[in-house]
Amino acid sequence: MRPIPPRCGHRSGCVALSLSRQDKGNLAERTAEKYLRKQGLKLVQRNFSGRYGEIDLIMLDQQILVFIEVRSRNNDQFGSALETIDSRKQAKLIKTAELYLSKNKTKANCRFDTVDFTGDITVSNLRWIPNAFSA
Repeated sequence: MRPIPPRCGHRSGCVALSLSRQDKGNLAERTAEKYLRKQGLKLVQRNFSGRYGEIDLIMLDQQILVFIEVRSRNNDQFGSALETIDSRKQAKLIKTAELYLSKNKTKANCRFDTVDFTGDITVSNLRWIPNAFSA
């Protein structure tokens, strides 16, 4: 991934403008993880993949296993990043979480959180929603 100058404001010629979709997703996930760690959550796993999809972050909030979906959008002209997590996507996340629990033989209490960014991927544009939806 190419380096990003801090808070560049996305002026013409900015390196951040040339980020690939995958690089932008990785940056959003890393920024979310760092923020959530500061809130006291502990990382369990990044990017768990199963036949139904992928869970961006799996973290522990005290005794609760938290499955986190991270989304970003340049603007909210066509809806917020959070609005892209529709019932179909939620069902895939739930099935992938069930697969994770089964593979790891755990019966921990769990929840589904979302982190979304609209605009620059910075903590000031981060919105964390604990218990965003339930299984």
